[in-house]
Amino acid sequence: MTALTLSTAAVPGLRADAIVIGVAKSSAAQSAAPVVAPGAEAVDQAYDGRLAGVLETLGASGAEGEVTKLPAPAGFKAPLVVAVGLGAQPEKGSGYDTEALRKAAGVAARTLAGSKKAAFALPLADAADAGAVAEGVLLGAYSFDAYKKKDDGGSAGKGKNGKAPLAEAALIGGKPRDKAYKAALERATAVAEELNRARDLINTPPNDLNPEAFAAVAQAAAKEHGIKVQVLDEKALTKGGYGGILGVGAGSASGPRLVKLSYTSSKAKKHLALVGKGITYDSGGISLKPAGHNETMKCDMSGAAAVFAAVVAAARLGLEVNVTGWLALAENMPSGSATRPGDVLRMFSGKTVEVLNTDAEGRLVLADALWAASQDEPDAIVDVATLTGAMVLALGNRTFGIMANDDAFRSAVHEAAEEAGEPAWQMPLPEHLRKGMDSSTADIANMGERMGGGLVAGLFLREFVGEGITWAHLDIAGPAFNEGSPFGYTPKGGTGSAVRTLVRLAERAAAGDLS
Repeated sequence: MTALTLSTAAVPGLRADAIVIGVAKSSAAQSAAPVVAPGAEAVDQAYDGRLAGVLETLGASGAEGEVTKLPAPAGFKAPLVVAVGLGAQPEKGSGYDTEALRKAAGVAARTLAGSKKAAFALPLADAADAGAVAEGVLLGAYSFDAYKKKDDGGSAGKGKNGKAPLAEAALIGGKPRDKAYKAALERATAVAEELNRARDLINTPPNDLNPEAFAAVAQAAAKEHGIKVQVLDEKALTKGGYGGILGVGAGSASGPRLVKLSYTSSKAKKHLALVGKGITYDSGGISLKPAGHNETMKCDMSGAAAVFAAVVAAARLGLEVNVTGWLALAENMPSGSATRPGDVLRMFSGKTVEVLNTDAEGRLVLADALWAASQDEPDAIVDVATLTGAMVLALGNRTFGIMANDDAFRSAVHEAAEEAGEPAWQMPLPEHLRKGMDSSTADIANMGERMGGGLVAGLFLREFVGEGITWAHLDIAGPAFNEGSPFGYTPKGGTGSAVRTLVRLAERAAAGDLS
């Protein structure tokens, strides 16, 4: 991973492959020239104060995600200047939004793949800005090359004809001896490293990441970071009566697992439980997905990856809150032993579920894990899942939906997402949709009305949350896996969606604020 340093060095004398500066769109209607952001004063001065004009000549506008390269001025040790767009110029007296800084740093880091060192002279008004830039660099520099053929004698992490990630980033304007700046860098490193580990898991092919393999990864990380771990295999799941997880995994040669990760703090006053859907591959089961919908289904464990990453990040940060993660792991496959449409499963809670569609499997494994999490009586439960295509239709590919059984908690989760820089939107749980899941055979069916399918799924999950426990559901089906081109600090493939929101929520819980 890219090495980060805080630096007070003068930009002209800094030895690096490139200097990254920020430019913004001018707020003046009559001006098309970009505005040079704070941090780039030395570069602008070397251009005799005409850097904005030079950039305009080169076609730069300061738009978000825009990259313009130009030769460094005479006398600079670095040969290249990379100007990256920050979007709209902030109002007078206001600083740049941390998410704008995060995105700009991510774009620059990705652009500079193959470079040994870059100096990031982006605007740093405080430690929070430094943390955002650091996070953007680490997330933007991510690449997944584990399955690429290496160059002859090449190093790990560099695919054939590819470029290694940016090796080092110096944050100019950072204060190396300032406790707040150092803490911001440490936080960014812990969160980004665990988020990138979640991305690795999501991108790993399902022939290498089955439920047992995922559980082994979790066990190794737990041992490394002092987290208590418990893994329930098929035998333990059968003995415990986890009919939902067993039913979904029944058709696969790879048996299901339920993993419990427990991070505890001696100073904790709150307990937050996180539950993740971990379908390591989803064929749809007997209700087989049509052609064209199977190819990316290795990503159906993104919720469990996010929960895993968040628990480990909480441990690494030493947050004063107890965080329990539940990974509901199974592979949904069709076979002679697979659950059939029309079968009835007896869940861990004791309720029975009529399975009308085996491709609505995520809610079945989550139902068991939610009830298991409820037995610990945490202050709040949050589940994360790539649950429904309906949520993608409602909110698109970059925004996840938030549902909850408590309005204040739903708002708190949304605020945490906004603070983390993750697009999210609050969604309702309309009571009239519950009737559509009534079953003449069982206590409830796993399908209801087609319209509002994402909300129906949320209502189903609510049935398996313990009485009196505050709960929220994050449907990350849209942003969990990026099939398009990279943007900002988001790569193609697994994104690690919701990790930062969960970490931020844990931080709020540590401060005693879960509402």
